Amino acid sequence: MNAQKGFTLIELMIVVAIIGILAAIAIPQYQNYIAKSQVSRAVAELGAIKTAFEDCLNNGKTAASACDLGYTGSSIMSLSAPAVTTAGTAVTSAVLNKDVLTSTGTIAGTFAGAASTALKDGTAATVTWTRSALGSWTCATTAADKYKPSSCS
Repeated sequence: MNAQKGFTLIELMIVVAIIGILAAIAIPQYQNYIAKSQVSRAVAELGAIKTAFEDCLNNGKTAASACDLGYTGSSIMSLSAPAVTTAGTAVTSAVLNKDVLTSTGTIAGTFAGAASTALKDGTAATVTWTRSALGSWTCATTAADKYKPSSCS
């Protein structure tokens, strides 16, 4: 007589339970990773505008609508200063400053569009770069501490 080969039902149930436990731990950690990477991305995207901002200040292009910020748009961030854009909307023309640029200006955006729900739920998190009168830039974000990159307090 040949012995039956294969797994018993209890062995299969144990394997399914182990996979379920691992998934229950991994999925929330993955969501945290996504939110943290999106905050870092937003800091970098808004930080890229600093060069154009400085160039416009140095060349006297400070009047409203005088400075092309070179912003190409974002799927996770709506720009709110010094220009206004909507997350996920393609930029079809030059993004110009809406307000007069000053030596103590700001570059700011709010999470929207395809951003993680952890960054959009309730009051949407923001990222802000602020220029001092001496020309140095500092970054701040209202995202939860666990999502903040070390470069942006």
